[in-house]
Amino acid sequence: MAILSDHSNTQRYKTLLSVSQAISAHRNLTTLIEVLAQRIPQIVPVDFLGLVLHHPERKIVQDYVIQANVPADIQGGIEWTMASHPAGTAVETQKPVLVSDLSTDQRFPEAFSHMREDGICSLCVFPLTTSLRKLGALVFASCEKDTYHESDVEFLDQVGQHIAVAVDNVLNFQDLTRERDHSRLLLEVNNAVVSNLELGELFTSICPSLRRVIHHEITSLFLYVPESHCFKRHILDFPSGKDTGLLQAGSVVGFEDTPAGQAFHSRKAVLLSDVELKKYQSPTAQQLLAAGMKMVFYAPLLVRDHVLGTLNMASSQNKVFGEEVSELLMQVAGQVAIALDNALAYEKIRELKEKLEQENVYLRDEIRTEHNFEDIIGESAELKNVLQQLEIVAPTDSTVLIQGETGTGKELIARALHHLSSRKDGAFVKLNCAAIPTGLLESELFGHEKGAFTGAIAQKAGRFELANRGTIFLDEVGEIPLELQSKLLRVLQEQEFERLGSTRTIRIDVRLVAATNRNLLSMVEAGQFRNDLYYRLNVFPITVPALRSRPVDIPILVRYFTQRYARRMKKTIETIPAKAMEVLSHYHWPGNIRELENLIERAVILSPGTVLSLPLTELKSAPPLNVSSPQPKSTLEGVERDHILQVLRETKWVIGGSSGAAMRLGMKRTTLISKMKKLSISRPS
Repeated sequence: MAILSDHSNTQRYKTLLSVSQAISAHRNLTTLIEVLAQRIPQIVPVDFLGLVLHHPERKIVQDYVIQANVPADIQGGIEWTMASHPAGTAVETQKPVLVSDLSTDQRFPEAFSHMREDGICSLCVFPLTTSLRKLGALVFASCEKDTYHESDVEFLDQVGQHIAVAVDNVLNFQDLTRERDHSRLLLEVNNAVVSNLELGELFTSICPSLRRVIHHEITSLFLYVPESHCFKRHILDFPSGKDTGLLQAGSVVGFEDTPAGQAFHSRKAVLLSDVELKKYQSPTAQQLLAAGMKMVFYAPLLVRDHVLGTLNMASSQNKVFGEEVSELLMQVAGQVAIALDNALAYEKIRELKEKLEQENVYLRDEIRTEHNFEDIIGESAELKNVLQQLEIVAPTDSTVLIQGETGTGKELIARALHHLSSRKDGAFVKLNCAAIPTGLLESELFGHEKGAFTGAIAQKAGRFELANRGTIFLDEVGEIPLELQSKLLRVLQEQEFERLGSTRTIRIDVRLVAATNRNLLSMVEAGQFRNDLYYRLNVFPITVPALRSRPVDIPILVRYFTQRYARRMKKTIETIPAKAMEVLSHYHWPGNIRELENLIERAVILSPGTVLSLPLTELKSAPPLNVSSPQPKSTLEGVERDHILQVLRETKWVIGGSSGAAMRLGMKRTTLISKMKKLSISRPS
């Protein structure tokens, strides 16, 4: 029955126009097919409508068939070779194919067999073509024989042209949407790669993006372990929660005879269906099949000239990982490979850093054990006064000048100052200015360039440069020659200098702690030291008392050094003779703590048993024992002490008042009490 007999031309074309307007607004292929199945019967007698898309790159057609006026799910279309389906012939010849009776037509036996199962008896196939490309074909199918005739071709061709425009719009929109999604995915992966050094955080960032663009349930990353020649499942994303135990992050995965191993060896993507996956006997393959996966994809993680592992995805749907998607996933794998390489490098750096920090802690502990940075020993008022000054000045960045006799522990005070300051995590760099030849002192302080002077065979950083963000300790600062003092003054004022042989200015952030056993003010008056440098150094002076000024600390120091060297020499010293301790307590110690320490070390060496054997004969000019007079009379302090004692005896130890010792000595009561403490004068019981 001809179509012309059912409708007038005018009514027919009006209906076609309304159908064209209805389908032109749709941008989804599934929705478009459903609308066509509802609208086309209004203008063409049809029981089944087929939209066949042409894939020229694969030389196939894909057939989407739906029953007219019946809602149905549009699943992936059946794929046919060009010669096995009438749509293929219509696409290639660009001419319609009319079949009046499928039962007698033998041209496309397999395709017609599928159609006869649905009750189709006749059909008409029209090519869908625009000026730019061949889209495919449109199939009108009827459950009655001889439904379509040559006289209907012109009108059906008009229908096909309208539908071709709508299909072209949908396909273009889908292509643009897909390209946008793919580009967005690559951008999101790239952003995740550059902002995450941890692979766990990276996967957390990119897996939702991957699932949005590509339907899949499982994503994993296999890291190759060369020592054991296997894979380790490093990362796993399995949102469905159906894992039965084998698919666990951290588990070992076999290498040989596995899809991942195949991708690793070939350096190419491996795509398998569930049927192909059954050929592999690995536990992972069996677990994927048990989880209902239909397609699996393995991409090698290539970085430069080696493979780090594989990126793997599994989907419960067929035909998910097509050629375009596979190409996209290879690009994603390339970015993930970069992230993995960075993460592994970062992990190595972190391990080395932690190891270095542990070594630094060990070295610092060793240094503290060797030099007793934090073991300032003593209970005397003089020492406590010094420690109070340290607590006051340490938090600041002010320059500190430590004064005192040789051997009083000025370096120990400087180190304590550094460790109490905000620069404690920085370097503590020391330099004994008296131990360096004058000609080399400038190079030691400020560094030099290669060839700056004879013997300068390489570039060298100076102590100031090494102490950047830390503290530099210049011992015996009074030994710095005048011509170098101006450069030192500039460093203190401007925090900048130039290396020897260089014109490049180096800026630093350094705190200076200086020490001297000389009277710098006298040197200034004698023209041996710059007065401006002196005042710059003398911002906060600290005077370390001599050991003879703190006799109450001598027994404590003796016991401390005895135990220290006994432990070092693996000896047991339990007793220090009282007579020997008395001699040590009243000795004037011209070498101060250094002399005492050396004496105790020799004593421990010489001690055969548990009693400390002191070589007292080695003490220089040891005065006779006199408990009431611990200071030698030959010193100014000794004379002052004796005079104060004499006045106190005369006033019967009355300190204040008009007839007291303070008035007779011409000083305030508080001043006298302070001097008595300093000179260890106490009223006899």
